[in-house]
Amino acid sequence: MDKNEKILRLLEENAHFTHKNIADAVGMTEEEVDRIIEDYEEQGVILGYKALINWDKTAREYVSAIIEIKVQPIKGEGFTQVARQICAFPEVVSCYLMSGGFDLAVTLEGKSMKEVAMFVFEKLSVIEGVTGTATHFVLNKYKDKELIFEAQEKDDRQMMGL
Repeated sequence: MDKNEKILRLLEENAHFTHKNIADAVGMTEEEVDRIIEDYEEQGVILGYKALINWDKTAREYVSAIIEIKVQPIKGEGFTQVARQICAFPEVVSCYLMSGGFDLAVTLEGKSMKEVAMFVFEKLSVIEGVTGTATHFVLNKYKDKELIFEAQEKDDRQMMGL
């Protein structure tokens, strides 16, 4: 792995690392690291810096859902126009073009299952080109962005024999 890739991996691991910490880790000067990071920000390689929050440990009430979407591609645009429309909604956390039975996978958050269902019904399903959806509610997060969420309390229920 070259030094530039190592810089990116260190930032991805922890955006709180100072440029001095990174310079020491990769064997460069702080000024060299400053320049490389600035270049990556200008080129759009580094898009931003965010904290990963375990919202289950806060008072915030929300639900997450993964929605698979079938799309009739638009001539000359493919799936891009529909994906752009979907990405414009503030509820949408992520949107991916996928292979398989569905074309797009969308992650979104809402205050309740009903709010998510209404979003799908009123906003997603009416977009021109959307031909079908399948909604899956996230029940628990075990790992996200390479971080493992702390172990849940042990389940002491016993399996029943058939």
